[in-house]
Amino acid sequence: MTESTPPSLPEDAVQDLTERFHGEVVLPEDEGYDDARAVWNGMIDKYPAIIAYCSGTADVISAVNFAREHDLLVAVRSGGHNVAGSAVCDDGIVIDLSEMNGVWVDPDERTAWVQAGATLGDLDYETQAFGLATPLGVVSDTGVAGLTLGGGVGHLRNKYGLSCDNLASVDIVTADGEYLTPSEDENEDLFWGIRGGGGTVGVVTGFEFDLHPVGPEVATGLVFYPGHDAGEVLRAFREIEDSAPDELTTLVSAGVFPEEELFSADVVDEFKIAILGMYADSPEEGEKVIEPLRELADPLADFSGRMPYTEFQQLFDEDYPDGMRYYWNSLYLESLSGDVIDCVIEWADAAPSPLSTVDVWPLGGAITDVGFNESAFPGREVPHLLGVEANWEDAEQDEANISWARECLDDMQQFSDGSVYLNFPGFFEDSDEMLETTFGDAYDRLVALKNQYDPTNLFSSSQKY
Repeated sequence: MTESTPPSLPEDAVQDLTERFHGEVVLPEDEGYDDARAVWNGMIDKYPAIIAYCSGTADVISAVNFAREHDLLVAVRSGGHNVAGSAVCDDGIVIDLSEMNGVWVDPDERTAWVQAGATLGDLDYETQAFGLATPLGVVSDTGVAGLTLGGGVGHLRNKYGLSCDNLASVDIVTADGEYLTPSEDENEDLFWGIRGGGGTVGVVTGFEFDLHPVGPEVATGLVFYPGHDAGEVLRAFREIEDSAPDELTTLVSAGVFPEEELFSADVVDEFKIAILGMYADSPEEGEKVIEPLRELADPLADFSGRMPYTEFQQLFDEDYPDGMRYYWNSLYLESLSGDVIDCVIEWADAAPSPLSTVDVWPLGGAITDVGFNESAFPGREVPHLLGVEANWEDAEQDEANISWARECLDDMQQFSDGSVYLNFPGFFEDSDEMLETTFGDAYDRLVALKNQYDPTNLFSSSQKY
């Protein structure tokens, strides 16, 4: 453990930063340091030299300038999960935006301005007061910033696109400490890269989102089927999903789901298939559209019905507690063929942890309406996203769970071009090759942006361009 400020960092410089900073600056010798360096993923155990809790954009500019002047590695922590652990670093500075979590809604213009430390729950709470929403993820304590910069796949994706597709503008502090507001009309190249290319060229401090009428009540489906019917269920699901309207967004999850309050004792520890769906329009019509998903086989449990949109957004929150151990990876799938289905079932059933799942996210609809020149997000033309979630509690099981996830991905490569969803990246292993494969023709354009806005690679703690 680092016990004091590194010798290469002058104490008077740190003192000067602390005195002019409006937020809190936490150093290794401070009492709250261990709590401050902890992140959601319990696997991540890093020791930064400085943790700077920013109160606003001026603090962000000060922190960026300080890092550049003292040649410090920079990590940016916003509102939530960051499963890959790149929101904290060893020996560098963590620019922490979690205190910057305000949300302002203009219901007439159907827009929201959101600070980078806000979570999905913060944004949903404010927008649903007006019956509005923007596409976000599926766990409410996820951070808006990281989710959006990596694309943003959630329950509204087929109807209204990705989180990054609904950006009207962003506020960003670049490596030279300059404050910019990229949009379709200003710094267009930077706006293109920010929409799905990750946060590697600066610190995004705020987001302006377009909003859409959603809720407050929505029709939802959540049905669990027994594992022995998994093949039948997934093949029937595939037929329904192929012809589903864009208003319906679905998710398949295969795993044990050992929830004693949901299942009887004889099946609680058995392998299961969960089918999830939400209809982004009239609840009455949605119930009719969702009904076939409830009849794919004889269900173990069916929790379908109308509920508040905010409640549906929080449905999985308790499954992802702070401090548990996580390793998530992904691939875009060329189809949901019979062979893919068989492999999904095989690998999900083989997970060493009952908390782990293999998930299939059907893509399409509004996601495909955005062109190459509009955003850097790479997964627009593929029909499915495979997510492999290794979730476990015991540190002694790290190797078994990570190996399972990696072996699953290696096997599933036969059904993919090798590109990944940037928000489920593992720990950015083989980062250069992975990113070149994922972004394809857009990779060189992202490299050019990086060279223009961050030529010294100040923001280098996550994916590399």
